[in-house]
Amino acid sequence: MENKYDIFSEKIFNFEDRLVRFAGECIFFTRNLNKSYENEYYKNQLIRSSGSSSLNFGEAQGTISDKDFVFKVGLSVKELKESRNSLKILNYIKEGDETIRLLLLKEVEELIAIASKMIINKK
Repeated sequence: MENKYDIFSEKIFNFEDRLVRFAGECIFFTRNLNKSYENEYYKNQLIRSSGSSSLNFGEAQGTISDKDFVFKVGLSVKELKESRNSLKILNYIKEGDETIRLLLLKEVEELIAIASKMIINKK
C-alpha cells in the first residue's frame, strides 16, 4: 500500500495533470477534517477553488489568442491563491493531517509559480 505522505512524490511534468492531482488531493484531505461549521466552510472553499483552478486552465488550453490565454491562466492563479489561503487558515487552526496540509501548501506554491511564469512568458 502506498504511503499517504507520498502524494506528490511522483513527478508530473504536465501542468494540467498536476492541477488535477492537486484538486483531487484537496478533496481527499478535506474528507478527513473534523465536522464543524468552520471546517465545512473552508472545506467547501478549498474544493471549489482547487477544482476551479484546474477547470480554468483547461479552458485556457482552448483559447485562440494570447490575451485570452493570459486571462484564463490568470483566473487559474487567482483560484490557486484562494486555495492557498484556505489551506493557510486550516494550517493556522491546525485542522487536518499536518503533513498532508504542508505538502498541499508546498504544491500550491509551486503551481502558482508555474502558472505565473506562463503568464509572464505570454505577455
